[in-house]
Amino acid sequence: MKAKQASRTRSLRNTAVATRTASAKRKTPARKPQMQSEPRPPFPPQHQRGPGRESALQPRPEYQAPEYRAAGKLEGKVALVTGGDSGIGRAVAVLYAREGADVAIAYLPEEQSDADETREAIEGAGRRCLMLPGDLTTVAACERSVERTVDELGQLDILVSNAAHQNRKANLEDVTDEEFDRTFKTNIYAYFRLARAALRHMKPGASIIATSSETGILGSRQLPDYSATKGAINAFTKALAQNVQEQGIRVNAVAPGPVWTPLNPADAGMTPDKVARFGQGNPMGRPAQPEELAPAYVFLASDADSSYITGIVLQVMGGETTGG
Repeated sequence: MKAKQASRTRSLRNTAVATRTASAKRKTPARKPQMQSEPRPPFPPQHQRGPGRESALQPRPEYQAPEYRAAGKLEGKVALVTGGDSGIGRAVAVLYAREGADVAIAYLPEEQSDADETREAIEGAGRRCLMLPGDLTTVAACERSVERTVDELGQLDILVSNAAHQNRKANLEDVTDEEFDRTFKTNIYAYFRLARAALRHMKPGASIIATSSETGILGSRQLPDYSATKGAINAFTKALAQNVQEQGIRVNAVAPGPVWTPLNPADAGMTPDKVARFGQGNPMGRPAQPEELAPAYVFLASDADSSYITGIVLQVMGGETTGG
């Protein structure tokens, strides 16, 4: 008799729970999928002097990735992320920390306030953050960033070469030798120098990831120097992947479409009105938010997820398509 009464009580309790759950589902309005709910232009007209600051951008870029569920994919790893103060670099650094990695971030000294916010987010995830201010256009800064990461965090498992420089120009005549040098030294020389230094310390299972761009695939009429560096990143990634494959190290790149970061409002060739419409011509009608790019970097860094992937340029371009 008691067993029957207990069984009936459980049944009533389960029915009540199911009823409450169904009622809650009916009352909760359906949430749009993330691809439809991220901010869309027009944004407020704005412009910044380079290097830009994320804290001054309106609306603020989304990097927290609240829908992302970490799974300890990078537990015990150490990552160095250049340009980690803001934009894609910040979002990647924070997700790496949520996945269990300690993270070193390299950035320009002028970007200290943004870097401090990134550090707080990394430490808020319970991981260590090493701050590396410096100008990566020099050999010394690249090598110092790698050596300090290894000395202070104990190892180096993931290198993300993400820092970038760009300025739109109306025509090639406007691209000075100084601007050309700055773009190449920031975007491709630094990648080469960082990878060379990192490989002295990396062990099997390590990963190198570069930030490319759709401009390295499609070109951009007002960014000839920037587009050229991104094309060089793609070729260097494929060559380096072949070179270090037998060492058990994978090398890949991510090619984003337009992304809402300080890079474009700080572009000297962008007017405030153009910034307000940035990304509007993309098939999705908007730029990506950094939080939409960062999971691709987790995927490529995780040996469990991408152990058979090396030498690719992963396109995250919001519907822009290319052959192959």
